[in-house]
Amino acid sequence: MTETLEIVTFRLKPDAAADFAAQNGVVTDWLARQPGFLSRHLGKRDDGSWVDIVRWQSLEQAQAAAQRIMAEIGGCEAMQAIEPGSVSMSHAALALSKS
Repeated sequence: MTETLEIVTFRLKPDAAADFAAQNGVVTDWLARQPGFLSRHLGKRDDGSWVDIVRWQSLEQAQAAAQRIMAEIGGCEAMQAIEPGSVSMSHAALALSKS
């Protein structure tokens, strides 16, 4: 298996709550229960957009989780705050990691 980074960028809806990062407990907990999950990092850019980087044991596990997430927790507050048309997702094979 090749460890994989899932990189998701997005913007929030104009009426989204200011405490978006705090609302992400449901998402983080759900991810942590998924096969192959290794870590998650959520960050806000200077332009107001967000980046969510999730490290997986394999691309297949990342894709399987992506196929289920909306059906399982798409109604949670954090997911509902995201502007659907702004979401961009890509994957990259992990080449280097240092903690």
